[in-house]
This record gives sequence, C-alpha cells and structure tokens, in this order.
Amino acid sequence: MKSDVILLGHGSGGKLSHQLLDDLIIPILSGIRPSDQNDSAVLPAPNGRLAFTTDSYVVDPLFFAGGNIGDLAIHGTVNDLAMAGARPLFISVGLIIEEGLPVMDLKAILESMRKAADQSQINIVTGDTKVVQRGKADRLFINTSGVGVIEHDFEIRGDNARLGDKVLVSGNLGDHGMAVLASREGINLKSSIRSDSASLNAMVQDLLNVTGSEIHVLRDPTRGGVATTLKEIAIQSGIEITIDEACLPIAAEVGGACAILGLDPLFVANEGKLLAFIAPDAAQKALGVMHRHPEGRDAAIIGEVTGRAAGKVRLKTAIGGMRAVEMLAGEQLPRIC
Repeated sequence: MKSDVILLGHGSGGKLSHQLLDDLIIPILSGIRPSDQNDSAVLPAPNGRLAFTTDSYVVDPLFFAGGNIGDLAIHGTVNDLAMAGARPLFISVGLIIEEGLPVMDLKAILESMRKAADQSQINIVTGDTKVVQRGKADRLFINTSGVGVIEHDFEIRGDNARLGDKVLVSGNLGDHGMAVLASREGINLKSSIRSDSASLNAMVQDLLNVTGSEIHVLRDPTRGGVATTLKEIAIQSGIEITIDEACLPIAAEVGGACAILGLDPLFVANEGKLLAFIAPDAAQKALGVMHRHPEGRDAAIIGEVTGRAAGKVRLKTAIGGMRAVEMLAGEQLPRIC
C-alpha cells in the first residue's frame, strides 16, 4: 500500500482498488490466488443440515479493551452458527470503509479477523469492499455471513425449552457492553473490564458430545443482554422462566460500574457468552463442560423453566422477593456490536 489512509479511489474498482485488495485485504484475510478470485465461492457441500447466518457490525469505537470490530465480527458470526448446534465452515466479509481511515488501523483489524477465523476453524472464502466519502459512514462497517453444517439430529431452537429445564449461562454478564462504553466515553473505571468477545463453537461442540439431545436451546445474549434473550425464549416456547439473582455471575468491577452508571447488568450486552436450556439430569454435566473452557470458567446455573405461560420471566431477588423481567425498552448502550 502506497497510501497511509484510505482514499475514495480505493473503492473505484480500478488500479487503487486492486492495490487495496491485492496488497492488504486478500493476503491478510484469505490468501486466495488471483486465478481463484471469482464472483462467487464454490464450496464443497458436507453431509447434514446447513446453518446460514448474516450480521453487520457498526461498533463505536473500532478498538476497545479486549477486542475490536474485526474479531468481534468473526466471533459474532461463529457464535450465531454455534447456537444452532452447527460446526462453522465458511464466512464472507464485506467492508464499508470511510475515506480517511488510517491504513494501519485497517491492517490491525484485518489481522485480528484472520486470527479469530483461524482460532475458530472457519474459512474466510469471499467478500466485498466499498469505500464511501468522508462523513458518509463512521470509519468502518463490516458485514459477515456464515455457513455451518449440523452433523446431528438434535433439535436446538428457541421454541424447544421444556418444563424443568435448567438455565445455564457460560460466564459473567455485561463485560462487553461495559468495556465498549468505557472506551467510547473515555470513562476511567480504574479496573480491568475487558470485552468477553470470543468464539464459543469449541465449547458448544463439547456440550453436544457430552449432553447430546438433552440440550434444548442455545442462544448468545448480545444486544439487550440476558434479560431480553430470556424473554425471547420464553415467548417462543410459551413458558415461564424463573432466575435467581443470587446465582447471576457478575464481575465485581462490572457490577460496580453498572451501579455507578445506573445500569442493570441483566440488560448489558455480551459477545462471548451463551445461555443454555438443558434437561435437569444433564445440567451438572453441562456445567462441568463449560468450566473446562476458558470462556466458561465462571459458568453458573441461574434458573429453570418453572411453568407454562406466554413469555413470562421472573427474577427471585436477593432479598427474597419476585419481580417481572421484561425486554429492554429502547437502546441502553448504542453501537456496541
């Protein structure tokens, strides 16, 4: 790359576009040979059912404690596939770059994407790059689509929660949202709050191997946090969920920051956590599997399905009361993913 910043000409489709792709984006993300650069990736079709997902990432700031928009995009797409019980295979990357973005920032983001993809065992196989004028975007937006294969017959869906299921969460709540907020607003929390952004497919694969069909629901509680995700599952499955405040894993730093800022950790976004609804006899086995993974060392059983009701979620408070949990109203923390 001869330029230190992205120019509008890098999106023109001409010589500068080829320079951006050939010198920076393709070598870092995939290394596809020029002879193999076509309008579509032709991929082998594995046996089993396919899972397909797409998402867009507009996080502000681009870099935050524990990650950046690039590895967040890979982790988020991998996790969406894993929540269907799929083994991630292929991913696309679409970049919308604002003129003036420093090339070194783009390079760092691309390198983090490649590293996250390699760690997640997913291949970046196709993509697209557009450059827009200054002021027409916010430095960088990323769109991804992912394909995975479901190599089992288990039904893992939001409408499959069953009476008596235990509700597990794989770790502390609210780390990502609070890390992004602190980075964006320049808040000095004097703590080590870092995003939990991570791929969970290895953990999910181990859960499938150990508990099999006793996993009924998997979901990653991103925007809207654990509270909103539980409410969505309760509505889909037509059930009542009761969770115990005393069992919620929340890091002291995050809990303290939320208290200062008037936020509820139940509604703060996560990017490397999952919720699992597991048959009661398999819950302790599943918890043990989670604890064996770095991403699951703080996993806990936080509640259970206590009845049949049209989307009811209740929280047993630390003082012994009971309160209703509803979906997040509005946007508590904008631009967190």
